Amino acid sequence: MPLDATLTAAELRRLRDLCAAGGRIDLLEAALALSTLQRDEPIDTAPLRQHVAAIAAELADLVHRRGALPERLGEVIAGAYGYRGDNETYDDLQNADVARVLERRKGLPVALSILYLHVARGQGWNAEGLGFPGHFLIRVDIDGGRHVLDPFNDGQVIEPPALRALLQRVLGPNAVLSPEHFDAVPDRDVLLRLENNVRLRLARREDWLGSARSLDRMLAIAPDRPELLFESGQINARLDKRRAAIAAFERFLATEAAKADPAWAARASELLQELRRGLN
Repeated sequence: MPLDATLTAAELRRLRDLCAAGGRIDLLEAALALSTLQRDEPIDTAPLRQHVAAIAAELADLVHRRGALPERLGEVIAGAYGYRGDNETYDDLQNADVARVLERRKGLPVALSILYLHVARGQGWNAEGLGFPGHFLIRVDIDGGRHVLDPFNDGQVIEPPALRALLQRVLGPNAVLSPEHFDAVPDRDVLLRLENNVRLRLARREDWLGSARSLDRMLAIAPDRPELLFESGQINARLDKRRAAIAAFERFLATEAAKADPAWAARASELLQELRRGLN
C-alpha cells in the first residue's frame, strides 16, 4: 500500500535526523530511508540489516583467519555474496534504490559503495567515498596503507596505472592524476550523489512531480544547499505549487551563495516576485 503523507513526513524527518551530524553518517540507515521514500511504500528492512550483518561477520572471520587486506572486501561482498555492477540495465531506477540493490545484489557504483563503506567501517577500517571523475570509487585505510577500490567491478583494488587509464577514458588522453582525485567525499555528498541518480533519471522522463519529491529528499540530506533550493523553487513553480516554490526561493536568498552571486540572487528575486503576484 502507498505510504501516506504522515508516514512520508515522518520518514523525511528521520532522514533529516540521520544527516544532521556534521561528520560521519550512518550511510546504510540513511540509504534505506531513501529507499522507503523513493518507492512510496513500506519496506521491511529487518531482513536487509540481517543480511548486511552476515556480510560483516563473514568479513571479520576472513580477516581473522587470513589477515587484513583490502581485497578481503571484494572476496566477501562480490565473491561470496555475488554483488556486482549492473552493466546491462544501468539506468534502471532500482540500481539507485539501496534496498533493491541488497535484494538484487547489483546496482550503481555509488549504491554498491554504500554497502562496501558500511562493511569496511564495521571492521574498524577508515573508509571514504572518492570524488573520482565519472566513476564512484572508495578509499580504505588499513594498517597505514591507503587503497582505492572499485565496488562496481567486484571490489577490485585499483593501482595508480589503472586509475590513470580510467581518468584518461573520462577526461581525455592528456589527463593527469592529481591529489584532488583522492580527496574524500563527505558522507552527505555520497547520499546526495545516490539520490541525484534518481532525480536525473526522473527529469529525463519529464516526471516533474517525481523530480520534486527527489529534491525534497535531497534537501532532507542537505537543507541549505543553494543549488538544490533554487531548483526546488523552479520545479515547484512548474508544478504550480506556488507556496512551496516561494518557500524554496526565500530560503535560497538567505544563503551565503545567493549573497555572493548578485546575478543568481536577482534571478531568484524576479521569480519570487512573479510567484507572489500569482497568489493575489
